[in-house]
Amino acid sequence: MEVKVAIDCMGGDHGAHVTVPAALGVVRGDPDVSVILVGLRDKVERELQQLGESSGARISIRHASQVVEMNEAPVAAMRAKKDSSMRVAVNLVEQGEAAACVSAGNTGALMAISRFVLGTLPGIDRPAIATVLPSLKGRTYILDLGANVNCSPEHLLQFGIMCSELVSSVEGKQRPTVGLLNIGAEDIKGNDQVKGAAELMRASDLNFHGYVEGDDIYKGTTDIVVCDGFVGNVALKTSEGLAQMLSTFLREEFGRTVLSRIAGLLALPVINAFKGRVDHRRYNGASLLGLRGVVVKSHGSADAFAFGFAIRRAVEEARTGVLAHISERMAHIHKSAA
Repeated sequence: MEVKVAIDCMGGDHGAHVTVPAALGVVRGDPDVSVILVGLRDKVERELQQLGESSGARISIRHASQVVEMNEAPVAAMRAKKDSSMRVAVNLVEQGEAAACVSAGNTGALMAISRFVLGTLPGIDRPAIATVLPSLKGRTYILDLGANVNCSPEHLLQFGIMCSELVSSVEGKQRPTVGLLNIGAEDIKGNDQVKGAAELMRASDLNFHGYVEGDDIYKGTTDIVVCDGFVGNVALKTSEGLAQMLSTFLREEFGRTVLSRIAGLLALPVINAFKGRVDHRRYNGASLLGLRGVVVKSHGSADAFAFGFAIRRAVEEARTGVLAHISERMAHIHKSAA
């Protein structure tokens, strides 16, 4: 299936210097993918020239005169920068010119613009941000990661349904297991929000495992972990900080003495294999679920290797029809409740 992706080339910490080569890498690796590079035309063309490429049938350029800054207020970006690379890229999805949009820009602005331009799917009150993390059993999906700080039990149920359809489509798992993040596995633990969500999930057709704790995310106890955006964002940032600390400690210890440096050289194949398994760049790309279009948010500091994975995630979601599956699931639920 052919998929065209709109790329916000100016977003993120590195802009076109990262986004353009990443897009070219995906296009070269998949003959059924084409991209629309959105941004300041002169900068995008300069990057293409340096890479020995030019615009054509599978690589087109759409000029956008404005750029949303990483620290810009979401509402201000949405109202004052209607010709930003981010806004134009999302518009292309709304207009049907692209099947998906990928941006490494301001998360709040991307969510605000996407929600305003695309709207939400029927039956979905709020979009949520979902990402995938490595686990002992493979991969674990977790949402919400910051889009919704205050959530009702109904919102958490919707998050579980949306991510269940995502995992079913992308991973090929017919009934992925869903866990609800809590401070303990016992039924008596948790606040009213979590307890209410658990009741709704038990009564739904989700493959609900029950409560899970923070360590279950990396144990791979369930395929999906659901939580509100406040908790999810703290969990994600804590994980990123821990990974950086361990990596720093490892380098310091191997470089401490001559013998430790020699040991490091001997252990290099194992270290490289370990780094490959937990390389956060391979898990780059968070899905903005619940919108009437595929939108994927890349980490702002992503390099070309990582940004390429975010583009591939968007392609995968477009190809597998995640939006249609979520819509069908929600329609079935409302029909059953009527």
